[in-house]
Amino acid sequence: MGVSLLPLFVVVLSARAAIGEPTGFDHVDAAPPSKIAVVGAGIGGSATAHFLRQHFGPEVQVDVFEKGDVGGRLATVTVNHNDYESGGSIIHSLNLHMQEFVKQLGLKYRRSVAGKTAVFNGEEVILEETDWYLLDLFRLWWRYGISFIRLQMWVEEIMEKFMRIYKYQAHGYAFSSVEELLDSLGGSGFINMTRRPLSDSLLELGVSQRFIDEVIAPIMRVNYGQNISIPAFVGAVSLAGAQNSLWAVEGGNKLVCSGLLKMANANLLQAQVNTISPVYSEAPQYQLSFTGTGGTGSELYDIVVLATPLQENVKSGVHFQGFTPPFDQLPGNYHDTVATIVHGYLNTSFFGFSDPRLFPFASILTTERPDLFFNSVASVCPVNISTGYRRKQPQEAGVYKVFSQQPLDKAQLKMLFRSYYSVQVTEWQAYPCYGSSPGLPPVELHPNLYYLNGIELAGSAMEMSSVAAKNIALLAYHRWNRQTDMVDQRDLMHRIKTEL
Repeated sequence: MGVSLLPLFVVVLSARAAIGEPTGFDHVDAAPPSKIAVVGAGIGGSATAHFLRQHFGPEVQVDVFEKGDVGGRLATVTVNHNDYESGGSIIHSLNLHMQEFVKQLGLKYRRSVAGKTAVFNGEEVILEETDWYLLDLFRLWWRYGISFIRLQMWVEEIMEKFMRIYKYQAHGYAFSSVEELLDSLGGSGFINMTRRPLSDSLLELGVSQRFIDEVIAPIMRVNYGQNISIPAFVGAVSLAGAQNSLWAVEGGNKLVCSGLLKMANANLLQAQVNTISPVYSEAPQYQLSFTGTGGTGSELYDIVVLATPLQENVKSGVHFQGFTPPFDQLPGNYHDTVATIVHGYLNTSFFGFSDPRLFPFASILTTERPDLFFNSVASVCPVNISTGYRRKQPQEAGVYKVFSQQPLDKAQLKMLFRSYYSVQVTEWQAYPCYGSSPGLPPVELHPNLYYLNGIELAGSAMEMSSVAAKNIALLAYHRWNRQTDMVDQRDLMHRIKTEL
């Protein structure tokens, strides 16, 4: 749910990945599963359905349960006959799964509209983007020294290692836990980054406290609504998106979800899953009871994938019965984020510009201050951008997205806007509340019962969910066919090279 930070905060990542062609898996002559259930039709659930179909073939019945709208946290709102992203809005150029989805579905990249970004500290704009890239770099160097170079090198190294996952998955390898996945990519260093605050890691790198407060903290506030105490790996995922090589889907990112479900030939059930109970025979199966528009129902499944957060404050409505040992909701909480879409006139005087015609910014980020009631405000473009479209000027009525911790009251709206026509509020439990859980949740809750959203504790983004979806589909396939040599293997880069 972030915004593009454009060249002011560009992290030039040189990491590249040659995915390679997927190799065929050694098929074991076991009876395939009859029915698979996926609970949740957000990007994680819809991608899981797609990958399950790829690996288990056309005969398996794949049912996807969704109590709300397909897309989950990828959603839009309508303002003045145009739709705008209210949820996940940007995709990184190195998000290879998302790129492949768009290609396979025949979707289009949304045309980008340039706009400048600035950082506001509650009193004045302390950092701003100009029309001259070299001037921006000089200003960064003058104010922060070589902190931005150190940051660039750190993020580049992390991204280069993370890109290995595409090679591993193309060759069919899966991981039984988030820790195993991270360890295969970056060793103990990646795992330690999920336990250590971002601020500590950056200070150790030699990044200045001023740079952390004035650049890093605003990025964390707009992308995760949290501060620099979030885990370093989460921060790295966020910083990788703080550049201008970002894109979105024409018509709305949620089209990827509905498209994947259709391509997977999955049965979409608009229903709330109430209980999951094990049924023991030769292999464990799971009885799902649910409530939909047609009343209550119950079905038996060979494999179940939970692609919805199970933390208590999310209120998934899913209850587990008959498990030994028993388990309930997973520890930790999800963070409350409020997205307010306002159609009106921005009060540029609040930011020190009495004449709105002199206000040059499309996005304003904020530093960490107790008296600042919002994380960011940005002029947003509709999900369908015509050829002649131009971004509204500050003196014109435009559509703005405001991120905040709490819903804005009328007094706060009047501070940010001279006047407005409409206000639409979306309260999201958008990301994990980092630091609220002592570790990473399991991927395998029980034999053939999988949990996707644990990867969000390492980093929450569309591509992270897509990576987790591919991993669970592979893991479920290999577990079902008892292909232990394809799970949690060590030294995969060397193993892959010897396979070629």
